[in-house]
Amino acid sequence: MLDETPKRFDRIVAILIQLQSKKIVKAQELADRFDCSLRTIYRDIRTLEASGVPIYSEAGVGYALMEGYRLPPVMFTREEVSSFIAAEKLMQKFTDPSLGNHYTSAMFKLKSVLRSTDKDYLSNIESRIVMQTAEPMFNDNSPNTLAVLFEGIAEKKQILLQYKTFDADETTQRNIEPVGVFHDNNNWYFLGYCHLRQDYRQFRTDRIQGIRKTESDFTIEHDALETYLTKTETCPTTKVRILIEKKIARYLASEKKYHGYVSEKEIDGKIEMTFMCRDIESGFPRWFLMFGDYATILEPERLKVRALELLEINKQRLL
Repeated sequence: MLDETPKRFDRIVAILIQLQSKKIVKAQELADRFDCSLRTIYRDIRTLEASGVPIYSEAGVGYALMEGYRLPPVMFTREEVSSFIAAEKLMQKFTDPSLGNHYTSAMFKLKSVLRSTDKDYLSNIESRIVMQTAEPMFNDNSPNTLAVLFEGIAEKKQILLQYKTFDADETTQRNIEPVGVFHDNNNWYFLGYCHLRQDYRQFRTDRIQGIRKTESDFTIEHDALETYLTKTETCPTTKVRILIEKKIARYLASEKKYHGYVSEKEIDGKIEMTFMCRDIESGFPRWFLMFGDYATILEPERLKVRALELLEINKQRLL
């Protein structure tokens, strides 16, 4: 009986809400969310069942509510309301117009169930939150990119893609089986199986010139997105060490991770950084030249040579 506390009551209500959010919810998923044991989750589920909530379970699969059972509209806390505003601003600026419009429509429905005091609270802060993007993340010719990708992934349908790579003048048409979408280094990407290349490829959304879902089903059973991203991270790498002035090193914090940053240490007032780099021919040397007048390449020798080659090309262009 010692567990019959407001904390347990809140957890049980939250479990019921989560059961409505998905078709199947695993006990371990609930235990991880509420930082409790599986035994506690089993006991809470039995409490819900005893109160008349129609829950069915299948060993090794998870829990689900009987079809048609729904809770009345849920009231939100003031902190939750604040998070909705931040999410709406992010959706408007960092997703494509189509998906952003869908979220705005959902927000109108959400705001309609708020208490009057919370509506006032909301209106006081929503005009004070502004999200800014450095560059467009989507091409004007493809305003519904994310929405189409989400549909393709959910329905396991191929998409027809008009794509223009960074160094190409012409657009190629490809049939893609989209595996997943991710955001990295201020850009949206998706990974998919390309029937043109007969392999998995990454695509950047701002280079998509056109996209539409087809009626063709997937031909392959794909693994989770994380599986392919992990494989990319384990590609062959080269150890790189640079020595950089301490006053400059702190400005590299937001970008160094994209070049395979491993560790750093202070040596005689300077910072020695170590990287396991996947691209010492183009990406890393070009990045290094941005601050090269404050840094020294310690290894490898090939990186020094490549940096000098790029400097010579720049010199010839300036003459």
